[in-house]
Amino acid sequence: MRIGELARRTGVSERSLRYYEQQDLLAADRTQGGQRDYPEQAVDRVIRIQELFAAGLHSKKIAQLLPCMWDTDGGPSQIAAPQLVDDLVAKRDRIDRMMVELANSRDVLDEVIKAADHV
Repeated sequence: MRIGELARRTGVSERSLRYYEQQDLLAADRTQGGQRDYPEQAVDRVIRIQELFAAGLHSKKIAQLLPCMWDTDGGPSQIAAPQLVDDLVAKRDRIDRMMVELANSRDVLDEVIKAADHV
């Protein structure tokens, strides 16, 4: 599929798809005319990349992680390096801490709103 169709199907801009290629997160064959030609699996890969960005990972970490996520049979990959797993656990723990801090901030704001509402 061409870049425009991949962009439409994933909701990701063509510019972002080109960036993913530059960062070795996504690959496309080229037609004789030099246009990108993505395989059908690119849709799932782009969605997974977006999920990883949303989780707060940067492109270099995503490039390390993608080959470790799933084998061609759809099962978990056996090549995930222990360091990568440790890095991801640390990232998850940081997100958990941030969630607690945000919940505490929300509670404080609720108290202030409640107090201000009674003035």
